[in-house]
Amino acid sequence: MRRSDRQRDLSFSLALIDRCSHGVAAISTGEDTPYCLPLSLVRIGNSLYFHCAHEGRKADLLRANPRVCVTFVGRDDPAFLEPATYTTYFQSVIVTGTAVEVREDSEKIDALRALCQKLTPDYMGSHFDRAIQSSLSATAVWRIDMDQITGKEKAMKG
Repeated sequence: MRRSDRQRDLSFSLALIDRCSHGVAAISTGEDTPYCLPLSLVRIGNSLYFHCAHEGRKADLLRANPRVCVTFVGRDDPAFLEPATYTTYFQSVIVTGTAVEVREDSEKIDALRALCQKLTPDYMGSHFDRAIQSSLSATAVWRIDMDQITGKEKAMKG
């Protein structure tokens, strides 16, 4: 990291991941143009989880090359400072890791429960159990095992 004064510790990074509703994943296409897409993610321990369809471009690319990079942005506040400075105050985390398709139903359910609890906590109750019964077999879940987590922040002074 070029600006080491902006580097933040692991607890900052994990807290930012936990409060973001999504991250943007970069996936290799095997060609000279990467594939980037926003994903609703939840962190359980040292892994991130997301759901998707069993088939499609994302799944095909991950099966071919499971290395990914995910960026989370927790704050993005452009500012103008007198007399003539433009800047942005920000908080971000970059994660690199390896994506693995989850095959075990119990891990899939735990991940989906955690994701729904994070994003729609007011609608858990019996709604979650009904949704799992009707859609678990049609839902793919992927786990990203994080191997590097880098947090960065430019905070307002004063």
